[in-house]
Amino acid sequence: MIHTLRTSFLAATAACALAGGLLASPAFAATELTFQRFFGACDADFGSNTDVSKAVGECGIITSMVNKFNADNPDIHVAVTTVEWPGYDQLTAQFAAGDPPDIVTIHHSALSDYQTKGLLLPLDEVLAANGIKPADFTDASRNGVTKDGKIYGLPIDNWTMLFHINMDLFKQAGLVDASGKPILPKSVDELLAQAKQFKEKTGKPYLIQNLANETALYTRNLYTYLFQQNSDFFADPTKVKINTPEAKKVVEMYKAIFDQGDTTKDLDYAASINAFLAGEGGVHLNGTWMIGDYNASAEKPGTALNKGGYAVYPYPQLFSGKHAQYADGHSLAVSQKDRSEEQTAAIGKFLKFMADHDFDWSRTGHLPAMKAVLDSAEFKALPHRDTVAPIAELGTSLPGAVQRQFAIQDIIGQEMSAAITGQKEVDASLADMESRINELLANL
Repeated sequence: MIHTLRTSFLAATAACALAGGLLASPAFAATELTFQRFFGACDADFGSNTDVSKAVGECGIITSMVNKFNADNPDIHVAVTTVEWPGYDQLTAQFAAGDPPDIVTIHHSALSDYQTKGLLLPLDEVLAANGIKPADFTDASRNGVTKDGKIYGLPIDNWTMLFHINMDLFKQAGLVDASGKPILPKSVDELLAQAKQFKEKTGKPYLIQNLANETALYTRNLYTYLFQQNSDFFADPTKVKINTPEAKKVVEMYKAIFDQGDTTKDLDYAASINAFLAGEGGVHLNGTWMIGDYNASAEKPGTALNKGGYAVYPYPQLFSGKHAQYADGHSLAVSQKDRSEEQTAAIGKFLKFMADHDFDWSRTGHLPAMKAVLDSAEFKALPHRDTVAPIAELGTSLPGAVQRQFAIQDIIGQEMSAAITGQKEVDASLADMESRINELLANL
């Protein structure tokens, strides 16, 4: 009897201790992931928003997507760090210090810089475990993230530069056809003639460009019009051939536009956006990511874009070669480092979420990375997708084996700026451009 009472007492005591321990234990700890991205900061507007359908712009949509993932998955917490575009200097330093983020936004064109050094995790197994197949991606997206036969990033889009057009000013300039569509040039001579006509009729520059403290725009423009001349300037991915007659034609075209006052000259990126929104020029050379914001402005009464309408098209075909223009894409890459199975599983779940929400991301104006979204009626019903849809076939990137593409972009932009603004002769700029790039590539 005594033994029975003692056994019952001990059991009760143990149960109470166990219950007390559970009550006193800390709250369930979620699996922590770090996500480093560009696309700007917008916490004031979207910091707590989980309704992705109400978000606009790159920053608003990516912020809201992560918010929703965290809300839907209380067992996982994705902590976001926002870096200034493009963020690669910081990322390189983080890898060197042995403390890279788990997940990071990387352009397709920059993947090779990290993949060739063994710094990124091949994602084939992670994606497969979450039902994501490379065959689900568009050809351009799949090619962009495939290196040495493996997938090194979840593609979330393809993007390119576009002609964003103020239709009110185009009408004033007489550059609209009978159906109300903008008349775009079909040659260099037509481009220069239209620019002159536009300025004579409106008193404003034909092009709005962000040329202050800028390299990317110059480079993307050059690539597009080299492709249109069938110039295989990176036939050898370790050595460029860009001091060519084809490149000279492009630089001289943009120099003529500059010299004739048919472009803005002293605007940085933010100022160029504001100038277009204010109706200070006809065509803004900017990317797919601005379609959503510009369309929203066009739908708001009293704005410059609402007055006569907003249109957007691929760059015009100015040369007789391949119908093409430069394109790149964004992807989500995963760093190669020690992590738990729970963390790897959480990463897979996050990537699956992002793939499933590719339509939401495509509302920025970028082309979807997923075939099903690109072919969907929902995507095709978005504003202006009919005019930019040809990018799916026109979009052309540099060969995937070309490393240091962002450093190359800076060199090209610097030399083009010097030539276009008259600081250097065109021939000298092209010669220096080629030699500087090849010196860079020879010392990887």
